[in-house]
This record gives sequence, structure tokens and C-alpha cells, in this order.
Amino acid sequence: MNLRNHSSLHKLFYSLQNQLEQMFGNDRFVWNQMLAMMNERYQNNKALPFLGKFKLKYLLKPLKKEYPFLKNSDSSSLQVVNEFLTQSWKNFFQDKTGQIGKPRFHSRKYLKKSYTGKSIIKTAGKRYLKIPKLGYVKTSKTGVLQNTKIKRYTVLLEPTGKYYLSLQVEISEPEKYSLTGKRVGIDVGVADLAILSNGLKYPSFNSSYFEKKAKVWQRKYARRRYLAKLLVLQDRNKKVLCPRSLESFTNWQKAQKSKAKCQAKAANQRRDYLHKLTTHLVKQYDVIAIEDLKTKNLQKNHHLAKSIANASWRMFRQMLEYKCEWYGKKLIAVDPKNTSRICSKCGYNSGAKPLEIREWTCSKCQTKHDRDINAAVNILHKATPTGQGLAMVTS
Repeated sequence: MNLRNHSSLHKLFYSLQNQLEQMFGNDRFVWNQMLAMMNERYQNNKALPFLGKFKLKYLLKPLKKEYPFLKNSDSSSLQVVNEFLTQSWKNFFQDKTGQIGKPRFHSRKYLKKSYTGKSIIKTAGKRYLKIPKLGYVKTSKTGVLQNTKIKRYTVLLEPTGKYYLSLQVEISEPEKYSLTGKRVGIDVGVADLAILSNGLKYPSFNSSYFEKKAKVWQRKYARRRYLAKLLVLQDRNKKVLCPRSLESFTNWQKAQKSKAKCQAKAANQRRDYLHKLTTHLVKQYDVIAIEDLKTKNLQKNHHLAKSIANASWRMFRQMLEYKCEWYGKKLIAVDPKNTSRICSKCGYNSGAKPLEIREWTCSKCQTKHDRDINAAVNILHKATPTGQGLAMVTS
């Protein structure tokens, strides 16, 4: 490799990295400036403090004159910041439950680094995109952008240290899957993610390997950060002429990135597994019945919260919902009440059963049941036109 070219690539990368940091900071700065002005209006008259995104747009011009560094950002990204801030105030005033508070100032330390723009992004050749203020960025995904309209784009920095470009595009409707005439009920579980009424079971994604690696790096991160803090305090107590800062110790930052990489890899593989499973189910069945579970309430059980989060019940349902809508299939969510108590053959309710009981025999008709398969069959029965407890239909 040519060393001269290698060093020039490093300079180009670091200059691009510094520019992105500046753009992230500009969005945060505009949010805090506009929020401070709105807070002052709210304290003075307790009236609606937001001016609307169009009025805030005119305030950007004098702000750019006062702070010239804002011109380094894509102007549309600053307008999007105003839209988000206006929506936050609207949510605060329209909320009747008292759960939504006033918008807060964005901190440099804890804010996720990203910015969103509405400017036009153009494809250049087969492997490049032209992004405002950043220039040409190499990518391998320009082929899927043919005959599409890019509405918004988001550049974000993940905890792993990688930068991602997310695009919101308008595309034509996907082709519908051919009808199979099959119906199925699905009961979700912990060990097995999806249990079908026809007896098939699909296991949950196993993330134990990544969890162990993430725990190792978490311990290293905590230990290295603690030692770095001790050294910083020693320098302050000894009144060193040039005391070291916490950011000058890079070992704990490396451990933090390694932990984030393990967690990101597990999340990506879990999402890939769920995509493949949900696509397979939508292709195979015309009508899919599931329980209308409240995942947030279930996760209040500390014994099951971690297992439910790992199984990703909510993501599984969301994928089924939009894929059924895309591909011309039907998803029915039914009331989960008594699905594991009723015998699917005779309809007798034998009462509640502890979670450790996975098989049971109906005391009325003497039919032996697998607990999960029986629940899946009851879910399918509830989704029939004569069934009760219909909560939602997505078609």
C-alpha cells in the first residue's frame, strides 16, 4: 500500500469525523437556544410558548449571523430540530395524564449523536452518495435507491464508534404473496418464541454467548474507569501543573466500545432471525392469530422480564403487523384471557396452572395437552368469526 495515500485517507477520515461532530453539536446548540427562549416565554405568561416550525425557521437567520459556525450544518437539519422541539411542546400541552414533561435541554455527554436533514441526496455512479456538507460518501447500497424518492436522511454515531446513514424513501407497493388458504394461531413463549396451533415450534434467539462477552467487557470497563478517576483525583490533590483529564485515558473507552460491539452484534442477529421467521410465517399462512399481550405490564415481573426482552415479543408482533399489511395477509390479535386454561377440544376451563406445568390432562374429556400448543389452538378459535374477544384486525 502506498503510505502517502494511506496517510491522506487518515486525514480525510479525521476531517470528516470532526465535521460530523460539529454538525451533531450544532443541532444540540440550536435545540438548547430555542428551548431557553421558549422556557422564558412559558415562565412569563404560562401560555403556549412554542411559535411553530415556520416561525422558528425565521429565527434561524439571526442565530446564524450571531453564531457563524452554524453555517457548517445542513440548513434543513436545523429546521428539523425546530420541528422536533415544536412537537415536544405540543405533546406536553396535549397530555392529560401528566406523564409527559416539558422538553429538556440536551446534554453533550448523554445525548445520542445524530442529525436529520431533508435536503436532496443524489446517487453518483454505482457506489457513491452525495450528502449535503459532507460530499461524496462511498456505499454499496445505491442499487436499491433506483426509482425511489429520498424524503429524509439521518446520520448517527453508534456506541460502537461506527457511523450509519439511515434513509426514509418513498417506494412502490411490494408485490402481494400468493394465497395459501391456511390459518394459524401463534402463542409466544420464552424458551420457544412462537408455538403454532399445528404443533410447530420455533425457538427464541439464544444470546447467551454475547451476553457473557458483554459482561466481561463491562467489568473491564468499570475497573479501568475507576482507576482512571483515581489517577485524576491524585493529580488534583498533588496540584500537578498539567493534570490529566478523564478523557486522556483511552483504555476504559476501548472497553466500552468492545462491550457495545457485543451488544450490537447480538441485536443485529436477533433482528435478522425475527425478520426471517416473520417473513416465513407470512408466506405460509393467510390468517395469523396472536394474543394481544401488553409487553410492558408483563416485564414488571422481575423473574421473566429479561427472558421476555430477549425473546423480543414486541418486535416480533410489529414485524408481523407491517408484513401482513404489505403482502396482503391478515393479522388478528385476540384477548389472551384463559387461553392456557381452556381445553381446546371440549372447552372446559380447568383453572390457573403454574408456569412449571407444561403438559396437562383435561379432567372432563381426558385429552392430554401440551400447554403452549393448546393455547395456540384456543387463540385460533378466538380469531374465528364466531369467536369472542376480537381486539384488532390488520389487513
